[in-house]
Amino acid sequence: MARFKDRSGNGVVLGMTHEEAAVHLARETADSYQQFPFMIYQIQTKFRDEPRSRGGLIRTREFTMKDAYSFHTSQEDLERYYALAYRSYERIFTRCGVPEVVAVKSDSGMMGGRISHEFMLLTDIGEDTIVICPECGYRSNSEAADCIVHNEPCAIEPLEEVHTPGQKTIEEVCNFLHTDPINSCKAVLYQRNMDDSLVIVFLRGDLEVNETKLRNLIGAEVHAANVTPDMGICAGFIGPKGLPEGITVVYDESLKTMNSFVAGANKVDYHYKGMNMARDLGEVEYASLAKATEGGICPVCGKHSITISRGIEVGNIFQLGTKYTESMNMQYLDSDNTLKYPIMGCYGIGVGRLIASVCQVRHDDNGPIWPITIAPWQVEVCALKVGDENVRRVADKVYDDLKKAGVEVIYDDRNISAGVMFSDADLLGVPLRIVVSPRSLERGALEFASRDKSFKADLNPDNFVDEVKAKINEMIAALTPED
Repeated sequence: MARFKDRSGNGVVLGMTHEEAAVHLARETADSYQQFPFMIYQIQTKFRDEPRSRGGLIRTREFTMKDAYSFHTSQEDLERYYALAYRSYERIFTRCGVPEVVAVKSDSGMMGGRISHEFMLLTDIGEDTIVICPECGYRSNSEAADCIVHNEPCAIEPLEEVHTPGQKTIEEVCNFLHTDPINSCKAVLYQRNMDDSLVIVFLRGDLEVNETKLRNLIGAEVHAANVTPDMGICAGFIGPKGLPEGITVVYDESLKTMNSFVAGANKVDYHYKGMNMARDLGEVEYASLAKATEGGICPVCGKHSITISRGIEVGNIFQLGTKYTESMNMQYLDSDNTLKYPIMGCYGIGVGRLIASVCQVRHDDNGPIWPITIAPWQVEVCALKVGDENVRRVADKVYDDLKKAGVEVIYDDRNISAGVMFSDADLLGVPLRIVVSPRSLERGALEFASRDKSFKADLNPDNFVDEVKAKINEMIAALTPED
């Protein structure tokens, strides 16, 4: 984050999130159970120290966020309100013209809390990986998704140390020993950021480590290890048996039911065959640390139906619990005359990235096609050959009549060619367009069309407002979800 000092020498940061500010405000105004539950909200600028800003408005260092924070006296009340917020968010995104947005289970990360969901727009250009089961509807961010694997039963074989000269990667070792990566054990090395202490993750050879799960498990940020001779390990030949003392070792659940597999022997140019976790290592603790894979087993319905998609996060909701109210000593007097900490929920929508996401899925080669519910204007009036007195008179009247009727309208009366005017209109993306031209007036009509080219009609210049408003209401109704 960006840190600096104010004129009094006090430390200041640019706000990346506002839970603390919300608690500070609520702490001064709510001190009795009779004042709960309540919710406060804001639309405010946020800051992220992004190392690589990209994607237009998708990932920026400064952005606009809609935040809401709810305060409750019980977990049950929070869950009731959370369900309402969840449904409201689904309605919001549908009404914004992106019903493709789906809610996925997510990792709370630094925000804390027990339950959280992200609202993702599924698109190939997305920055997040989404795990989906089309069979039962299970959806999760890959950071929070369970990876369930099935190991084929096989006979327990004796442990055998074999010479594998120069064979360091899983692919090299498995090719050399004529076996499959699913019958091998992979070692992935990390170091804690705070002290560079070594962390080794062992998992099935065909899987990848979910680093978010690892961070949550060990309670520390990590980075890929830089192996040095003083660590006492043999890079490329690391296995779970015979490791030096003092290393944090974690085992993925994928190894739990493997009876016989290949693993490093912690000896240069040697691996083990026939390793069995229970026999050769005794009792160890397992954790879910692997990334879900395409075609994997769904944790809900149990079918081999998992698919991997990409998505853009446009909103998130969290059940924060008492993490912030406890740390900031926000208390209220309950009905039993005891002091308690309120339970919080948090609800956010990224305004800028929502706009960018809508544009991503609602556009053509000529520009955006804004849904009428969020378009900057509902109708654009284009006056062609505005020097023509009749065109000017009718176009002015059309603009004035629409404004008086409460229609959000923009008027292009520049003296430019039709091609340039229509090209600019496409770039603006206004959902409906009325064209006033000498040709249309010759036949006593106004040309009325939609930006997405799905609709075209003629309007009577003397009686058109009701028809325009009816079309606007029809388009709004199409984006309004039923209760």
